[in-house]
Parts: sequence; structure tokens; C-alpha cells
Amino acid sequence: MWNIDKAYIDGTFVPVQGSEVVETTNPSTEQVIGTATLASRDDARRAIAAAQRAQQTLARTSKAERIDMLMRLETAVLASTERIRDATIDEYGGPVARAQWVSEYASQCFANAAKVLDGYPLTRRVGDATVFMTPVGVAGLIAPWNSTAGTICSKLASAIAAGCASVIKPSELSPIQTMVVAEALHSAGLPPGVFNILLGRGADVGDEISTNPGVAKISFTGSTPTGKLIASVGIETMKRVSLSLTGKSASVLLDDADLSSAIPLALNAAFMNNGQACVAGTRFLVPRSRVDEVIEQVKAAVATMHVGDPRDPSTVVGPLVNRAQHDRVQHFIRRGVEQGALLVAGGEGRPAGLDKGYFVNPTVFAGVRNDMDIAREEIFGPVLSILAYDNEDDAIRIANDSIYGLQAYVFSSQAERAERVASQLEAGTVLINRIRPELLAPFGGLKQSGMGREFGVHGLEAFLEPKAVVSA
Repeated sequence: MWNIDKAYIDGTFVPVQGSEVVETTNPSTEQVIGTATLASRDDARRAIAAAQRAQQTLARTSKAERIDMLMRLETAVLASTERIRDATIDEYGGPVARAQWVSEYASQCFANAAKVLDGYPLTRRVGDATVFMTPVGVAGLIAPWNSTAGTICSKLASAIAAGCASVIKPSELSPIQTMVVAEALHSAGLPPGVFNILLGRGADVGDEISTNPGVAKISFTGSTPTGKLIASVGIETMKRVSLSLTGKSASVLLDDADLSSAIPLALNAAFMNNGQACVAGTRFLVPRSRVDEVIEQVKAAVATMHVGDPRDPSTVVGPLVNRAQHDRVQHFIRRGVEQGALLVAGGEGRPAGLDKGYFVNPTVFAGVRNDMDIAREEIFGPVLSILAYDNEDDAIRIANDSIYGLQAYVFSSQAERAERVASQLEAGTVLINRIRPELLAPFGGLKQSGMGREFGVHGLEAFLEPKAVVSA
């Protein structure tokens, strides 16, 4: 039983001053596995002050010193891979294969950032000017519950590479993952205040980070409504803001695609992380001439998916994070039926044989129009909509007919054709015949899926400001 009542501030774990206590439930068993006392606005102010003190020294560190810190962090987090994996499984039900990937990715973030920084010119000549790429200042890093370890580490890696001290606020739904990651990061022995971590509500801790003039930069991953609020309040102190927000990703199956390889990839894209992923490919665009064939193969594939204990290596879909998310997904399944979509697989209720836990049937709808709720809104659960299109231009039109533009997928046997379609899709990332991203390439969204980019050079530059010095 976990009892978490501390924040990580100024290089040590300290009791929080907040009084609100939240319970953490294992979503597979519905049993309480821990409690967490949330930090207060005053705790956030303490964390920001610690980061401000550290910033004065961190901003003057050399590239070599920052690379050394990054490599120490990589080693420390790598040593905690199994603890991070297990916390991910227990706290929000991530299937073991996904949880293992996230836990390994968390340490890799620091190695990637060190590699990028090593090859990045922090000083360059532009005409008569010398341009210095300088740290933007103290950064507020806000991470979601569905990828706590990976998001904390990827944001922190870029911030440290740029020379920015940080105040990190993970979701209050992930206290166990947060504590495990915080303990790992602490073991790297970085100077006090370089990073500070505290759990708290958005209304006080999140608001303090977003409005406090001591914070120069916000990097937020989460929902579009929250991202808009952060951007609107941050403008008062002219904060630099990076937002990675809601997605409603389209998977475009071209008529020349090999279904035997494309359908497993499309289903993996749709149901990854139990469907709780902003990059989930939940709109599957299929040529009208191949719809029946696709439905038959999708239905057969979903019927073989194992839903259950996320620790079981055979499990494809585990539970949703909590009852509220479970009920939200059930609502969308009902809504799909009400609006006339054809239920191909799954449906309301728990999967057979599971009488407890926040499990949802992997659900597939066909005959979906792009104006239906299940095609417009991010459901954040294992629900896939199949939409028919008439030709390539029609597929591109449907794919782009969304207020979101985070990630898209294209499946085709012709590389040149797939790249032509990809170039016309309104998304920050397009993956062709794959679902694994390139972690050194920029990641972020178009339209209401966000602003700014993370990862690689672009992620580093999000925490840097150019300063031009021109001599006579």
C-alpha cells in the first residue's frame, strides 16, 4: 500500500503543505493500492523558487556539463526500468508490452537529448552578428497520466539540454508512477533545484505554474481545453508555450495495401495503450470497394484479442484508467449505435468472463460518417470507426475534416504514392506502414492538436532563445 505525502523540491523529498488526499485504485481489480496527499499553491511557489535559484547556475553550464547530467539521468532511470514498468501496469493498466516500451523509452530520452545537444551549435555566426542560443529560463513541465514516465523524461531531457531548471507537475491520477520516476531521477545526484516534482490540482498547482512570473516556459501534454486555458493565462507574463494536445488520428488504407500486414498495424494503432493515446488511429479510412473485405478481417482479428490482466503477455487490451474513463467510453459506444453506426465487434459492457475492473470490449463500428460523435471526438478508449471513401482525394478530404491534426497513418504497397498522400494530410506526424515513431524527429500537432514541437533538435530549441550580439 502506497502512502505518498511528499514532493521533490530543491533536491530532497519534503512533506507537502496541501491537505487533499486522493486514492489510487488498481484498474484491473478496483482495489485501492495507495493514497496521495496533493501539493498546494504554496508548495508550487516553493518549487518555482528552488528552480529559480538553480537556474542562475544551470544557465551558465557548458555543453559538456549538461551532457554529463543527461547521461547520469539515463543511467539512473535505466536502473529503475522494472519499477517504472510495474507502476505503469498497476496504476493505470498498461499492457506489459506497452509498459515495458515506455519504461525503456524513459531512459532513452536522456541519451537522445545528449546526442542532439552534442551536435547542436549553441553559438553561430549570422552576418556580422554572433547568435547565442540561450536558455529560456525556468520551465513548467506538465505531464498526463497515460504516459507519465515517458513524458516527464522527454520534457526534462530537452529542458536540461537547453540549460533550463524545471518544475514538473504530473497528473494527480499518477502518484505512484510519479514517485517511482522521482526516486530514479533523484538517484542521478543532480544539483538541488535543477528539477522539482509535485502532484497537485490544475486549479492551484497548475495555475500557479502557468501564471507565476518566475516561470518562463510551459510545456504541456494533455487535453485541448486545458491547453487553451494554460496558453490564455500564460500570455499575461509572455510565457513561451508548447502544447501537445488532443488527437483524432486517421489511418488511411489505400486500395493497393496488403491487408494481411496493414490491418494488424491499423488495429495496433487504434488500440495501443488500451486506446488511451492521443496518437491512436481511431478513424480507419477504407476504400469503398474493399469495405466488406476489411470488415470481415477486422472482425476476425478483434475476436482473437485477449482482454484482461495487463501483466499477461498475451493481453492486447487491459483496463481503462478509472471508472470515469470507463463510463465515458461506454457513453460513446451507445452514442455510436444511436447515431446509426453499424456495430461490427464489441459493444457495451465488460468483456465476457471479467466481472470486475474497468475493462471495455474492443469495439469497432462500420458505416460511420465523419459527422458522427465517434468520428469527431477523442474517445480515449478502444473504439475504432471505419469510414468508407470513394477515391484518393476523398480519403484526404475526410482525413483532414477534423479540428485536430496530431498524427496520421498511411498503408500502401507503393512508397511514392503513400508519400504523396502523406504530404497532403494535415497532421504533425504521418507514419507509413508502421506505428513506431522516430524519436529524434519533431513531434507535435496542427490545428487544435497543439503548437510547438518536442523531441530532437526541435524539442531542444523549444527551450532556447536566440540572442544576437553585433559588434562594431
